[in-house]
Amino acid sequence: MLELIKRLDKRINNVVFALIGNGFIFLILGLLIVWTDFVLRLTVGIMVLLVAYMFFYVSYKLWSIKDEVKKHFRF
Repeated sequence: MLELIKRLDKRINNVVFALIGNGFIFLILGLLIVWTDFVLRLTVGIMVLLVAYMFFYVSYKLWSIKDEVKKHFRF
């Protein structure tokens, strides 16, 4: 059981760090919005791509956590 908790902790930490990294990117893009219209359009496009990536990444990590739980309990 302790091994499962360590694995889940590691996977959840990876998700948290990825979300923090994406948050910093959004912060920088938010600051860039104020300067020009071109940067605004570019920023909106990049934000949509980042949100899509974030959904894919979080769903992959949740799937891997589910697999770890299955392996531990041998369903």
